Amino acid sequence: MAPPLPRVRTVALVAGAALLAKRALHRRIAASPLWPLPALETPVSGRGRHRTAVRRLLITERAQVADGVVRLRLASASGERLASWTPGAHLDLVLPSGLVRQYSLCGDPADRNAYTVATRLVEDGRGGSREVHEQLRQGAEIETRGPRNRFPLAGAASYVFVAGGIGITPVLPMLRAAEEAGAQWRLVYCGRTRASMPFLAEVAALARSSERGGGAGRVTVVPQDEAGYPELEFGADPPGTAYYCCGPEGLLGAVSAALPAGAELHLERFAPQARTAADADSFDVELRRSGRTVTVAPGSTVLAAVRTAVPDVAYSCEQGFCGTCQQRVVEGRVDHRDELLTDAEREDSMLICVSRARGGRLVLDL
Repeated sequence: MAPPLPRVRTVALVAGAALLAKRALHRRIAASPLWPLPALETPVSGRGRHRTAVRRLLITERAQVADGVVRLRLASASGERLASWTPGAHLDLVLPSGLVRQYSLCGDPADRNAYTVATRLVEDGRGGSREVHEQLRQGAEIETRGPRNRFPLAGAASYVFVAGGIGITPVLPMLRAAEEAGAQWRLVYCGRTRASMPFLAEVAALARSSERGGGAGRVTVVPQDEAGYPELEFGADPPGTAYYCCGPEGLLGAVSAALPAGAELHLERFAPQARTAADADSFDVELRRSGRTVTVAPGSTVLAAVRTAVPDVAYSCEQGFCGTCQQRVVEGRVDHRDELLTDAEREDSMLICVSRARGGRLVLDL
């Protein structure tokens, strides 16, 4: 066996081969009738998309607020005021491993000195929550992105909020906002046990404050080990009531089924919706810059197929939440399945970890 090449020589060979391949690709593209390409100078990705919102924040407080739930308070190490946010907003945490995870802001939007998030440990999860629980300590710094809001509180005279477990986090600021606006509201808060339900004290205090002020806020707490599953009845709510629900898929489905026809329902999921029969179809994805076409097999993802041709493509959550894998779509119709992109962003981009082709072919600027 020949001795291995010196490191510097190996790098030079790889760089030279890459340069020749790049020049060949440019010649092939220039000869194409599609030249000039309807693309950016460099490919779009979720990493670049969030650069302007990236900040390193200090964990100034860490507290256990329920069984398996920790709350983190994040502030600027220099004391600078943080970006404003509205109820329902999320903050991305870039974890020490590089994973990106979204957490609902559950503090007071009027407090520009700190952000507050909380996360439950998911024992059989994909590692993000465990990393938060085991590695993020008071005094540490962490990179953040955002905040941004895909679950905003719409104006209404009456609200019904339904939260399941850690799903109380985006709802808590909404309750405060509804109370401050003088709106009628009520909350159904469900969980496995009282000990597992975070922010019970805050919810109770808000309900007492509403009662003292003559408000219409009302809270129903339903621990499953004490009361079973909640009875979801919405027929007596005033016309025009806005319904907000955050929690596990079973709870969201139960709320959707119990609502009267035409009700205004706003949902936030912990995970993407279940796959549909459309996943049984395969389709091709052309990678315009790479000069390759890959096939997305039934039950697989665009991300998995793209990685066979572009192994270093950026991705993180693989659930359509973080935006790291966002890519520009040059041609084709997209079946969007993410929980992040705005309608405007969906016109020419997609999250390749969850979204698929609406048809037989896509072309990506990659």
